[in-house]
Amino acid sequence: MTTPRHTYGRGRLAAAFGGLAAATLAVAIAVPAAAAGSTLQAAASESGRYFGTAIAASRLGDGTYTSIANREFNMITAENEMKMDATEPSRGQFSYSSGDRIVNWARQNGKQVRGHALAWHSQQPGWMQNLSGTDLRNAMLNHVTQVASYYKGKIYAWDVVNEAFADGSSGGRRDSNLQRTGNDWIEAAFRAARAADPNAKLCYNDYNTDNWSHAKTQGVYTMVRDFKSRGVPIDCVGFQAHFNSGNPVPSNYHTTLQNFADLGVDVQITELDIEGSGSSQAQQYQGVVQACLAVARCTGITVWGVRDSDSWRASGTPLLFDGSGNKKAAYTSVLNQLNAGGTTNPNPNPTTPVPTPTTTTPPPTGGGSCTATYSEGQKWGDRFNGTVTIRANGNISGWTSTVTVRSPQKIIATWSGSPSWDSSGNVMTMRPSGSGALSSGQTTSFGFTVQHNGTWTWPSVTCAAS
Repeated sequence: MTTPRHTYGRGRLAAAFGGLAAATLAVAIAVPAAAAGSTLQAAASESGRYFGTAIAASRLGDGTYTSIANREFNMITAENEMKMDATEPSRGQFSYSSGDRIVNWARQNGKQVRGHALAWHSQQPGWMQNLSGTDLRNAMLNHVTQVASYYKGKIYAWDVVNEAFADGSSGGRRDSNLQRTGNDWIEAAFRAARAADPNAKLCYNDYNTDNWSHAKTQGVYTMVRDFKSRGVPIDCVGFQAHFNSGNPVPSNYHTTLQNFADLGVDVQITELDIEGSGSSQAQQYQGVVQACLAVARCTGITVWGVRDSDSWRASGTPLLFDGSGNKKAAYTSVLNQLNAGGTTNPNPNPTTPVPTPTTTTPPPTGGGSCTATYSEGQKWGDRFNGTVTIRANGNISGWTSTVTVRSPQKIIATWSGSPSWDSSGNVMTMRPSGSGALSSGQTTSFGFTVQHNGTWTWPSVTCAAS
């Protein structure tokens, strides 16, 4: 986790990846006006996701700050107030007042809370830094148990362990006092957290794990795969996602998120900020949101602060609102991409359904037929977009379209329709989200993203009218 209290330099972000070029980030998807959310939280909720921010208790008296936070975000993370040094300043003496301010504000305003962070090598209280061995292990486990128990029932997800893997090419664990208590310390922390707060999601959280080809990413992936195979209670992986010009959004970011999700965990973007300004920054933000929306188990995005002036790297203007609270180009790109949609989270947060617009014009009666036409959309290194246009050849009261992809292709995102799948996963049946009635000659369309996995063959499409 990174906040103004950290002493990290830019060096930790300096590993350069292949960036997402501007041309690879733009996806033009028509969204019905009635379905578009006017705030980040409303737009994210359309696909069952959350959109959150980090909050500092010291800024809750700032009217502009809280107004933006309340309007735009529905998931809240405490910047520093729930970390080890804040919650247990003296051994066995716990202090929750600052964390309570944030949790209470969030809950009073109908928002959920991510708990950050239970165990971490940094921002430990002084007394803990002087411990080692079994004494340190027991103190860590007691801290996890006490804090998770105190907030039991109030936390959506815990960052149980934060930043436990080393930078560089080893792919191994960070050499910390906690690591020196034994290689099983992370597992022990997760088991203690599950016992203390059984209904909260339990996450591992780290930075510079965005590029699938990096050793650190592979090290975390191996640990999560091992945990899942042995029944260690891990539910999610958090990607901090701190980017700048030397460390842009990698071109394989979607691959990273999808591969972790395929292990059976949720993935969450937990501390997003991107240094820059204007269209370049906006395109990078759009690419991150697009990658999340393309992964069904990417359950939400949190930006690390409200305004640029609130950021731990304020000089880089990395957030969605400027220092005066005005929306930036990056905000618009994020909102538009959220409204463009993607795969639906299979376990969404409860949301209020958007009413289906009514019409005073009687729908056409059935009896006609329909045709489906496929057109190729934007292409990336590992995937491509496609659009299917449905045309009524007579008055129809509804339609169903099938899209068949050739294995090993996989459809990873859809929009403007309601999909279902056959047992192979290669045949998608798309139905209209609302009324499918069309008059003779009218058209409608839906779209999808295909991960090609080495095969660029176009999918085949059909249409059946009702």
